[in-house]
Amino acid sequence: MAPTRATRADYHVFRRLTTRWNDNDVYGHMNNVVHYSLFDTAVNGWLVEEGLLNPHTSDSIGLVVETGCKYFAEMGFPDTVHAGIRVGHIGSSSVRFEIGLFRNDEQTVTAEGFFIHVYVDRTTRRPSPIDGARRTAFTTLMGHPNIG
Repeated sequence: MAPTRATRADYHVFRRLTTRWNDNDVYGHMNNVVHYSLFDTAVNGWLVEEGLLNPHTSDSIGLVVETGCKYFAEMGFPDTVHAGIRVGHIGSSSVRFEIGLFRNDEQTVTAEGFFIHVYVDRTTRRPSPIDGARRTAFTTLMGHPNIG
């Protein structure tokens, strides 16, 4: 049985990302390492835009401790990628971001991945509880977007 592919309706927030000429590999499609870069760009871009992260001055930062990706179809230059973002779980100092990559105007994911951030104190690198503003923002990205 083929895995179920998520649709755009399964995600709350979207970021538009463009592919680059050097994203294609010798096989003529986007190399798998690029997917992870798109995940990072989408989530960290959202965090910065929401005022939840300043990469240079935030007291706590999210470090990636686990990642994964399922590939369903090919992408490559010159595709436009729409990265859907949702939160699958929030712990006391961790959050699981789930990202769906949609090729051009397609309605089902081309690739779907996740990564887990553990928030740590910038200086000590010890786990730091997710603060109120972050927790509130992450909570809005949980669950099905049509359920509230």
